[in-house]
Amino acid sequence: MSGRWFEDGALHFGLGIEDTFVPQARPGERAIDEYELTEHDVRFADDFALAADVGAELLRWGVPWYRVEPAVGRWDWSWTDRAMGALHGSGLRPVVDLVHYGTPLWLDREFAHPDYPLRVAEYAARFAERYADVAVDYTPVNEPVIHALFAGEYGYWPPYLTGVDGFTTVAVAVARGLVRTQHAVVDVLGDAATFVHVDAAMAFVGDDAAPEHRAHADRMRTQVHLVEDLVTGRVGADHPAVPQLHAAGFGDGDLAWFAGSAVQPDVMGVNYYPRHSTERYEAGVTHTGGFADPRPFVDLGVDGLRAALTTFADRYRVPVMISETCVTASEAERIDWLDESVRVVEELRGAGVPVVGYTWWPLFDMYEWTWRHSQAPRRDHLLTMGLYDLVETPSGLARRRNAVADRFETLARRANHTSHGSDQKNS
Repeated sequence: MSGRWFEDGALHFGLGIEDTFVPQARPGERAIDEYELTEHDVRFADDFALAADVGAELLRWGVPWYRVEPAVGRWDWSWTDRAMGALHGSGLRPVVDLVHYGTPLWLDREFAHPDYPLRVAEYAARFAERYADVAVDYTPVNEPVIHALFAGEYGYWPPYLTGVDGFTTVAVAVARGLVRTQHAVVDVLGDAATFVHVDAAMAFVGDDAAPEHRAHADRMRTQVHLVEDLVTGRVGADHPAVPQLHAAGFGDGDLAWFAGSAVQPDVMGVNYYPRHSTERYEAGVTHTGGFADPRPFVDLGVDGLRAALTTFADRYRVPVMISETCVTASEAERIDWLDESVRVVEELRGAGVPVVGYTWWPLFDMYEWTWRHSQAPRRDHLLTMGLYDLVETPSGLARRRNAVADRFETLARRANHTSHGSDQKNS
């Protein structure tokens, strides 16, 4: 699979390795590094082989920026060199997450620091230059809306801002960083660079028209797309988020900068989890949001997935992919969702919706983010999501293949065979 992989008309199967990094801690919190928690930091070569063994073509894989740049302007590529070398040898095509939450420890106020956009762009350029022979496909930042909610509105992650202005501050900073990152990578790789922008699908149902919920529901629906709208130059004077931006101190000059510096995705990635992507408003009941006080979730299943993919495809007019999906459940339930979601993707493709990729997330189980706010052992936070179970052994975490991997391999290899057959016919 060479060149611009998403232009061949095929459906490409991928996997992801959970790569959340929030290295900052404060009393009552632990730093979180999913690579350490899952021992991917020492088992990366074997993990890449597992992904290749089940027929994946693509691998969404993230970089621990805080390890790469442990001090301002001091670069340590030792671990990343080994990991990228193993990834290159695996035959997988990496889609590199440059930021999957978290910043280096030395960056005070994290995303709210005025230098964040320049710092992240420098890091991106150095990475792209160093690994130009391994990676050309990039996600500048994973799930901007979750960054803005968790770091800006809910106050769970650094810089621990809260409220509407906090959301807006982080959203604009992340958007500036995304724009500068994409330009920086293009400056290094030129036309070879491709970009998969990724955001979380979020939907809202229920009593959203109740007086106590109407304003919040309207704001949330706008906020879901705010970063992508900013970076693609879609926020003009009539955009519904403009009053919110102005109230947080961002003026017409800021909007003009985004319009003049706009970047576009080659593919729009949609992260959809049927049991977590749709929230319900209840009349007379309010919640602060997030995992501390969540609104109840509603499982819209494939209907929610269909709506999410078509919404992003229609809004941004580029090919879309499922960049993350799964259910945290039994093997049988995971297989059912795998089958149902792939069926919907195939239906949409048949109807002309340009869905080019399907990513099961994650390759192996992960540990819930609540581990950060707990003192319990990691086993108490295990999420059964993967194609491989994480099993505690005296020598560490073993990866045990399960029936979900078998089903994924069948689907992936069937898609590979169909794609290669079409290539031969067209050659």
